Amino acid sequence: MPEASSTPSDPVTLLSRERAILEFNRRVLAQARRADVPLLERLRYICIVSSNMDEFFEVRFSDALDAARLPDSGTSHSDLAVVAADAHALIDEQYRIFNDEVMPALAAEQIVIVNHADRNAAQRQWVSQFFHREVQPLLVPVGLDPAHPFPQVANKSLNFIAQLGGIDAFGRENTIAIVKVPRVLPRVIRLPDRLSDGKQVFVLLTSVIRAHLGELFPEREVEAFSQFRVTRDSDMDVDEDDVTNLRQALRSELTTRHYGRAVRIEVVNTCPARLSDFLLTQFDLPAAALYRVNGPVNLVRMNTLIDRADAPALRFPPHEPSWPTDQLPLGRRVMDCMAERDILTHQPFESFDPVVQFLREAVEDPQVLAIKQTIYRTGSESVLMDLLIEAARRGKEVLAVVELKARFDEEANINWADRLEAVGVQVVYGIVGLKTHAKLLLVTRKEGRRLVRYGHLSTGNYNSKTARLYTDVGFLTTDPEITADADAVFLHLASLNTLRPTKQLLVAPFTLQSTMVTLIERVAAAARAGQPARIVCKFNALTDATLIRALIAAGQAGAEIDLIVRGACALPPGLPGQTDHIRVRSVVGRFLEHTRVLYFRWGAQETDEALYFSSADWMTRNMLRRIEIAWPIRDASLRQRVIDECLVPYLRDERDAWTLDSTGRYQRVGETGVSAQQALAQRYQR
Repeated sequence: MPEASSTPSDPVTLLSRERAILEFNRRVLAQARRADVPLLERLRYICIVSSNMDEFFEVRFSDALDAARLPDSGTSHSDLAVVAADAHALIDEQYRIFNDEVMPALAAEQIVIVNHADRNAAQRQWVSQFFHREVQPLLVPVGLDPAHPFPQVANKSLNFIAQLGGIDAFGRENTIAIVKVPRVLPRVIRLPDRLSDGKQVFVLLTSVIRAHLGELFPEREVEAFSQFRVTRDSDMDVDEDDVTNLRQALRSELTTRHYGRAVRIEVVNTCPARLSDFLLTQFDLPAAALYRVNGPVNLVRMNTLIDRADAPALRFPPHEPSWPTDQLPLGRRVMDCMAERDILTHQPFESFDPVVQFLREAVEDPQVLAIKQTIYRTGSESVLMDLLIEAARRGKEVLAVVELKARFDEEANINWADRLEAVGVQVVYGIVGLKTHAKLLLVTRKEGRRLVRYGHLSTGNYNSKTARLYTDVGFLTTDPEITADADAVFLHLASLNTLRPTKQLLVAPFTLQSTMVTLIERVAAAARAGQPARIVCKFNALTDATLIRALIAAGQAGAEIDLIVRGACALPPGLPGQTDHIRVRSVVGRFLEHTRVLYFRWGAQETDEALYFSSADWMTRNMLRRIEIAWPIRDASLRQRVIDECLVPYLRDERDAWTLDSTGRYQRVGETGVSAQQALAQRYQR
């Protein structure tokens, strides 16, 4: 859906955000076709696309459905039809690659999935025993009649629908039955080696149930059947202005999240029209919401095969992040090194462990009086959260700003809030109506008669697991202005008092967007004056119309603009006379690109440039409906390092990069050139 410009004079029509998200998933899916990607990793990319598409329907598409009902939203039903058609085409391509390319290649490596027809007698006997021992006792088939209405089907759960012949035990001809498959059952099962003839043989749970479905309906004939899966709107519907305890309200809402409005139904492609039409009627969905797939209705579960297959050569070689010894010599305290200079760590090429070590030192240091941290996505297990708990037990003042509305992490964060409060941590949930997405950790230490602040700011989450998978930058500093600004942010979040003016930090929703616009306009003015004028920005998404318009104006003034946007981009580059000074590329490789780096040059002097890191993507929600931060890199050597690592390699990438054209389509730059991620990984292997 094109997003309306706020000014009628703006001639540039922005690209559809929904279609841009689907385009990103096409780029991810393309990884599954690359010969230079190990085979099991190719399958993993297929799984990632399935997970991404689930979230697309759960969140973004459901929002678009709501918008289409509003007369002035800029979203029409015809727009939705185009998006739905794109989604159908993408999913069809995903299953084609799965069936025709990846699975045959795995079979050539002696890793196979065998269906019932292809299983030999011994394998069928084992599967039958497995079904009767571990599966059948958990299945409860439900025959439908007025006393047995269609059962509640949870979001993304596996189910079977069966059409039955004959009559039931009471002489009636009820013909439809539903079998809900419990989530506790494994979706991919490996057969014993003694039955595998030297191969690694797997069977799918759906195949096991399908082979024995008739046994669930004795004296009835299963005339037709299908797997099916329903995707539901999963946004949390909590009116923050009308609740007295947000944590309790969200905990209550979590119990009903799995039963929101249905937005998609998946069935196998052999599902008879009578059964699929019945499902569409039950869930009140149009025909376009039905997705017929040639294979399992949930490819995400194929991750189990990837994890259980014994084939190291078919995975990426292990990557071990390095300790930044040039900044943090082994044996020295992190805080001592911070006191001497600012420290920058680049994950996952460098280790996240210095952050953990920093917090551990703070917990164990008797001179540390207070620790403050934002918590967004830390995971259900977190050494950092354990350290905060230990700090409170040792009598330190600990403040935790827990974002309870971090999508799909709400339950984990509620549980952490409970555990933190139980040991005396001061837990707050930020500002009503604004998610706290800023990544901040602040330690206050007594040194003589002074209180000195030590801070960590990051483009990514405090999550040790994702720090090995996402590219992010962490910044350790004792800069008195930056740390004082960070303290002001914590005070603002806890007290709800007005945020005092900050000296270095830019904070959304107050100064971040406006300062970015000011910097873009400064570059535009330099271009009009014939001065060097350059913008290079790297982030995950660009959909904010205000910032896009500012970039377009700067490009029209003559500024050269390069944007490295991993995901959705609504700015159409390369339009003659309009955006022909703007280039957009996306890098999709082994690691998930997550670093947000913002570079501006508006003249020839050394002082005519600025470089910022940020927690925020350039989306309206990040600029206006979240607490976000951006901070400058003022040290010249660090600034050059950032340019050399976070920007230049990505502009030169010829293996993992794609370029966006003015129609919203992407083309791969190349397949045999330099990969920015590979080059950085090699640089840090020491």
